[in-house]
Amino acid sequence: MGTEAAAGPVILDWFLPLTGDSRTNLALGSATDNNPARMNAASRRPTLDYIAQIARAAEYLDYEAVLVPTGGGNEESWTITTALTQHTRRLEYLVAVRPGLVSPTLQAQITTTFQSVSDGRLRINVVAGGEDAEQRRFGDRIGHDGRYARAAEYLTILMRLWTGERTSFRGDFFDIEDAYVSPIARVPEIYLGGSSDAAIDVAAEHADVYLTWGEPPAQAGEKIRRVAERAADHGRALRYGIRLHTIARPTSDEAWRIADGLVSGLDPSVVAERRAAFARSGSVGQQRQFALTNGGTTRADLEIHPGLWAGASLVRGGAGTALVGSYAEVAALIAEYRSVGFTEFVLSGYPHLEEAYWFAEGVRPELARRGLL
Repeated sequence: MGTEAAAGPVILDWFLPLTGDSRTNLALGSATDNNPARMNAASRRPTLDYIAQIARAAEYLDYEAVLVPTGGGNEESWTITTALTQHTRRLEYLVAVRPGLVSPTLQAQITTTFQSVSDGRLRINVVAGGEDAEQRRFGDRIGHDGRYARAAEYLTILMRLWTGERTSFRGDFFDIEDAYVSPIARVPEIYLGGSSDAAIDVAAEHADVYLTWGEPPAQAGEKIRRVAERAADHGRALRYGIRLHTIARPTSDEAWRIADGLVSGLDPSVVAERRAAFARSGSVGQQRQFALTNGGTTRADLEIHPGLWAGASLVRGGAGTALVGSYAEVAALIAEYRSVGFTEFVLSGYPHLEEAYWFAEGVRPELARRGLL
């Protein structure tokens, strides 16, 4: 316990399901699926009333921030997040942004106004990559590495504008002349992920927090080492966050029954369809998530590290792994991630409202006991 305490505290965040929510396996497929029929099947629609319930619960339970996703199947993130600032007082919002879909000057205005409206509660999650088909839905045909190069220019411009500097910039993607916005009240921290060399290069130079999808601790820790080496070349040191689902209960058996139940009724044709799409993905991170399992649905197939379950990865793009077990077991696995360098945990569960309570009321005291809070 002394080693864990010496490692320092962890930061706990939650997630807002802008595609809808459910306590059944419908939630797994709807989270990143662009099939409207399956998204509409979610038993809890992503109305402002419901999403505000989750945000208020996250604030009450002392999560520091909530991740607000972006995507073609989501409610639009800036609109709903601005509304949510009026339903909460302390909770911060980690809003996903796709560089290039909105001009950097307009994005600087949006963030400056948001900081004023929210009393400085914004963080930005830069989503530079994404699937090519999804990008084309937004009229974006730039390839994978080009999107990261564009993100680097985008962030360079934003940082200049946020300080109140009159900015002219001519690069490969942006040509900005004499742009100016009011200085921002609080410059938001930048989160950026990705497993490719292009992603790691941009994160090392521009991000405050490198955020990755959940992989076994040793594998995820190796990724930290790669990013830290690149960041050191720029004279920088980053923090490291990890995106995971969670199923925590008083006993391990209870948690695993829930995990097994989420995948036991999955339609095999849907699993096959989604797995085929993941196999074709141009995202290095998605390929790594795909490679974690063989597509089977038993615990033996899906428990890829003690207490780390890859069931969501069968049908959900992006983050596909979950911490599963008793409160003490989940806390121990978080401590293991902390030991390899992760300090921030962006969590979610199905349904998101109830699972926020299960984790906060059950696992948080165990983390405190270990000296990790």
